[in-house]
Amino acid sequence: MIVHNFESENTLLNRFIAEIRDQNIQKDSMRFRKNIERIGEVLSYELSKTLEYRDQKISTPYGDKVISLPQNELVLCSVLRAGLPLHQGLLNFFDSAENAFISAYRFHPNNDDDFEVVVKYLAAPSLDNKTLILTDPMLATGKTLENVHKALKQHGQPKQIHIISVIGSKDGVDYVDSIFPSNTHLWIAAVDDILSPKGYIIPGLGDAGDLAFGLKL
Repeated sequence: MIVHNFESENTLLNRFIAEIRDQNIQKDSMRFRKNIERIGEVLSYELSKTLEYRDQKISTPYGDKVISLPQNELVLCSVLRAGLPLHQGLLNFFDSAENAFISAYRFHPNNDDDFEVVVKYLAAPSLDNKTLILTDPMLATGKTLENVHKALKQHGQPKQIHIISVIGSKDGVDYVDSIFPSNTHLWIAAVDDILSPKGYIIPGLGDAGDLAFGLKL
């Protein structure tokens, strides 16, 4: 897997990441969602540099201009519900892309730290020979992305896979690297070193879904 970790670069991403981590700023759920969306936009721009381009002639009121435009057929697939703000950030840039949505959650059968990821809902177009962009803001254990990848196989074989995440753990990145095709690209704003026994990223930021949309039962 090809990892693009932007944590070491001094860019505006630093401010957005700082704000979504800050427990005081987190109290403003609208700002939290907007920052996740903006992170999605920045990572979309970086990803766009790797797409396939072709020259096209564009007619203006005063003449013609040849511009190189992306040609990939994109499918954006986000994990509900935490992935929605990130999805919107990608959609702001890749506005002609097809869209897919999948629900995945942690199920603790014994009410302890052990859990399995359950997928219950999937809506997706055909993925055959398309560029699949998977979005999940928190790449903790990597189990969610693994199960999403398995579920999507019934919809065809993409020619390229990109993953966009906001914050990940080193263990999660390594796990995803071991299960996805070697030419998969991971675009991520920050990677933390510690994954707790319960599978939470430390220091991370907390539960992205709760921070964006409120507490759940």
